[in-house]
Amino acid sequence: MKDKKPIIKIKNVWKIYKMGDSEVKALRGLNLDIYPGEFVAIQGPSGSGKSTAMNMVGCLDTPTKGTIHLDGKNISELHESDLAQLRGKKIGFIFQQFNLINTLTALENVMLPMTFQGVQKETRQKKAREILTFLGLGDRVNHRPTELSGGQQQRVAIARALANDPDIILADEPTGNLDSKTGKEVMEFLIKLNREKNKTIVMVTHDDHLGKFAEKAYFLKDGAITKESINQNYNR
Repeated sequence: MKDKKPIIKIKNVWKIYKMGDSEVKALRGLNLDIYPGEFVAIQGPSGSGKSTAMNMVGCLDTPTKGTIHLDGKNISELHESDLAQLRGKKIGFIFQQFNLINTLTALENVMLPMTFQGVQKETRQKKAREILTFLGLGDRVNHRPTELSGGQQQRVAIARALANDPDIILADEPTGNLDSKTGKEVMEFLIKLNREKNKTIVMVTHDDHLGKFAEKAYFLKDGAITKESINQNYNR
């Protein structure tokens, strides 16, 4: 892996928030290299800095100090419009709350990110249908979120994250609103994306059990990585 260049490189990143007269140091010199094709978990309890770390990995925020490179580009040097375009092409987001639009069908929800990238309607429909079928939802394409189970909604959210064929999937507590059986199924889909589609998966979670699904885990405390572990049983 080390002969490859990191797809995400976070170097000595600090994030300091002003709270009146005081400062909150959410990240304290974070260093993290994520390589193409890895399945990485970023773990830590509430207040450890993992949500801020997620924002940095997802290029949703810029650091107070330090640098973040996404696919070789320093994001702090980009205008927001350019950063949004880069993010839209390179990173797919999966959220705990699903964030689906209830007035749209599953197919239309998955088509939406492609609209922002200027993809033709016929191509959007074909690709969205293919992704939903890959995730076992070929018979649910015309259902709205309220007509789907929690697990099906999360799979639609995964399909939406894949719409622009991003290199990186960033999953924020992806099983947080699911029962344990459905949660395990969602994790198996993420592993499938990693193994069969060679997607780089970055999962942020407080759940140690979820971290065991990943190839590599980084543990945060007080805004810095305190340890890392490698899952020797993770088979490609």
